Amino acid sequence: MIKKSLEITPGIEPLYGTHDENLRILEDKLNVTIDLRSDAIHVTGEATNVARVEQVFSDFDTLRKSGINLHNGELHGMLKLVVADPATTLKSLVDAGKQRSAGVKRMVQPRSPNQRKYVEAIEQSDMTFGLGPAGTGKTYLAVAMAVSALMAKKVSRIILVRPAVEAGERLGFLPGSLQEKVDPYLRPLYDALYDLLDPIKVDKLLESNVIEVAPLAFMRGRTLSDAFIIMDEAQNTTMEQMKMFVTRLGHNSKAVITGDLTQTDLPNPKKSGLLEALHVLDGVEGIRFCHFEDVDVVRHQLVQRIVRAYDSYGKAQQQLPLPIGETALPDPNVIQASKPIPKPQ
Repeated sequence: MIKKSLEITPGIEPLYGTHDENLRILEDKLNVTIDLRSDAIHVTGEATNVARVEQVFSDFDTLRKSGINLHNGELHGMLKLVVADPATTLKSLVDAGKQRSAGVKRMVQPRSPNQRKYVEAIEQSDMTFGLGPAGTGKTYLAVAMAVSALMAKKVSRIILVRPAVEAGERLGFLPGSLQEKVDPYLRPLYDALYDLLDPIKVDKLLESNVIEVAPLAFMRGRTLSDAFIIMDEAQNTTMEQMKMFVTRLGHNSKAVITGDLTQTDLPNPKKSGLLEALHVLDGVEGIRFCHFEDVDVVRHQLVQRIVRAYDSYGKAQQQLPLPIGETALPDPNVIQASKPIPKPQ
């Protein structure tokens, strides 16, 4: 055990986080004690861990002096990555984020170990599945990686698709043009685009079809080459639709498929194309599956607690006895095998 005193440099305070929450991450995960004093910061613990804390403070100060100001949300996530891997530093994360963010308004930076694996899978694989609850950054990070690839001229276009499950309303019976009818289903994809790029630039790219946002049905019969393709809400695809989509990939193209199997709007959840794809495509070369959990939720911290509460409630409900005459709904995480047809007696 050693104790080291670190100088408090001007502008270091944002590193502490709200109510010193970032310092608590360092303390809990690196098993050190951090004592803030008026003139210095005293860090006590094993020598290697104390050195890692010192590196965090040094990196933050260097980044700040170079004009890079990290807001608390970014810092909170990045520190989780730093404490999880001794080879990872704040500076290395920022350098990697800057490379991914050429031409993008904000730095593309994963905020949890699973998000980091997801981003790396997208970079290294031709097809990546991102699976998990809402708010884990599945769609946003995929769109960010697509925009980054387009700005770096790695692809010539982006194609964003969603299955349009009408929730009881047929598109043909709704007023307005086809674009007006499908836009509400695609709004989350537009939101991500406008968050990453200047609105005028987004409008120009959409107008020239460099970025295409369309319902899944529009993909039928096409070969999508030199493109970054994202399908969102894939849990709402049928088995036929999923097979159709994954076979659209052309030369120099990359696909990302995102979904949450607990949020399917299909009449029969066990018929989800995403669920079937998990089993059919597992082990296929060039395809990666990334799974997110409630700890990866990057929205308001309350959302993480809400997701966890619903998960607990759902598991508890599965254990309750069913009223007479009712049957349990199929588990969306398990493909139900059909019963063999009995042989005639």
